Amino acid sequence: MVRLVAALATLLIGTTLPAQAADKVVLMLNWYVYGEHAPFYYGKAKGIYAAAGIDLEIQEGRGSAATTQAVAAKTANFGYVDVPTMMRAAVKGAPIIATGVLLQTSPMSVMGLVEKNIRKPEDIKGKIVAITPADSMTQIWPLFLKKTGLKESDFTTVAGDGQTKLQAVINGRADLLLGYVMDQSMKIKDATGKDVYPIKFADYGINMVSSGLVANTDYVKANPDVVRRFMDATTKAVEAAEKDPKAAAQSILDANPKGGKIDTLTQGFELTIPLYRTPETKGKRPFQVTDQNMADSVSLMVEYGGLDAKANENPKAFYTNEYLPK
Repeated sequence: MVRLVAALATLLIGTTLPAQAADKVVLMLNWYVYGEHAPFYYGKAKGIYAAAGIDLEIQEGRGSAATTQAVAAKTANFGYVDVPTMMRAAVKGAPIIATGVLLQTSPMSVMGLVEKNIRKPEDIKGKIVAITPADSMTQIWPLFLKKTGLKESDFTTVAGDGQTKLQAVINGRADLLLGYVMDQSMKIKDATGKDVYPIKFADYGINMVSSGLVANTDYVKANPDVVRRFMDATTKAVEAAEKDPKAAAQSILDANPKGGKIDTLTQGFELTIPLYRTPETKGKRPFQVTDQNMADSVSLMVEYGGLDAKANENPKAFYTNEYLPK
């Protein structure tokens, strides 16, 4: 009997499989953390990535172009970047593709303090607008003017880098700036304690995607299961964060106590959620971008954003929905 028990024990020990190690995945953001990034931190905090067998490391970025370069060079496995910025690199041969487009409506806007009472394009006349030359918003700005019937002579423009542009509005040297509804508006509010009103480009017929997840094409081919699990987990993380924006924003501060203020992080994320879908994707899970939305975005970037005209030949070369959950 003793020998039988010992034999069974040996058999059980010999057939016990070791726990499979989670796959390490590095996600580099487009910029220093702000409200838009809440789902990634929330997914990690709630164990959504761990449940998918992914050990997620989130790194802050220094701009979409720099993050795109890091992913192309395989310094990071995934990047969260401005997809049109990624397109510029891809059309020049960078081995990179979007595995999920999250912001399917553009966050671009021209914004000023609510107390200025600038609520529609007509109100911009006679005002001072701060811009950053050559950035993505300034490139699309002429299209906004065309769509709204404004002319450059209707207002005064002042130029500077991103921080100078912010300070111009904060200090009253400019009435408005070109910015993202969930980013620059919250920075202005953090600095002044005052609410900001954005006039959104998307409300005037500018249909263009924005932020999404990108990966090196070779990495995707070599690790299809990891990519699929990562996109599935991120989809679930976004859906969970949508249901509890304040808890999602708090997860940023839990990971990075200097990551901002809970009120503006929450508000910034709440301003991001409506950008996840278009009328065509309403009711669908996050990341389910349509071919038409991407084709329109490529066309706009060719005409206004400096994207090589050959990009129009095959818009589908820049993205794939293959790794999204069904």
